[in-house]
Amino acid sequence: MMESIRTVFTPSNVSFMMEGLKLALLISVGVVILSIIFGTVLGLLRNYDKKFFGKLAGAYIELFRNTPLLLWMLSCSFLIPGSTITLKGSFALFLYTSAVVAEIVRGGLNSIPKGQFEAAHSQGFSFMQSLWYIVLPQAFKKIIPSLLSQVITTIKDTSFLAGLGIMEFTRSGQVILGKVTKTSEVFLVYGFLALVYFIICFTLSTVVRSWHKRNAEHA
Repeated sequence: MMESIRTVFTPSNVSFMMEGLKLALLISVGVVILSIIFGTVLGLLRNYDKKFFGKLAGAYIELFRNTPLLLWMLSCSFLIPGSTITLKGSFALFLYTSAVVAEIVRGGLNSIPKGQFEAAHSQGFSFMQSLWYIVLPQAFKKIIPSLLSQVITTIKDTSFLAGLGIMEFTRSGQVILGKVTKTSEVFLVYGFLALVYFIICFTLSTVVRSWHKRNAEHA
């Protein structure tokens, strides 16, 4: 076993996998930030615009939420001209995650009493001012745990990028697998990937639970 450990976890192999992890985390952060912005716009449109743009946002959300992520990654990799495969795959992940975030935001908006708009209007606030200064801050406070849970999901979803050959964490592990010959070494590589994903996601899950607990105590 010690020989297998030395074979798998050479400095070059570990450094190679850590570079893959770095890329996966960078993609996750970028996708989450952009998805929160775009997803908020989609959620607002679907919730408050009952005409064309609201229906368009609803169609977008339902389309992406009810189709496989890998399908969109493959579609973007073939249909989008130019650019790198990493950007194409990340773009597909962004489109998919935005639809999920939109529903999270919409749930937060629906949890705010409609009387908040009436009270804001009585104070001279316009509809947009009411959203920006009163409704959205309250909605986001309620959905932070759900957004953190989506961050965890997005980190795990970056593993789908391995199917496009993008050298993120899972793909880097697959490359290392091509160098090993023993079954024990295969288990070590997969075990290492699983352990790192677990540590990151479990840590974030602990943050989510702590947030829930604090909110419950102050409710």
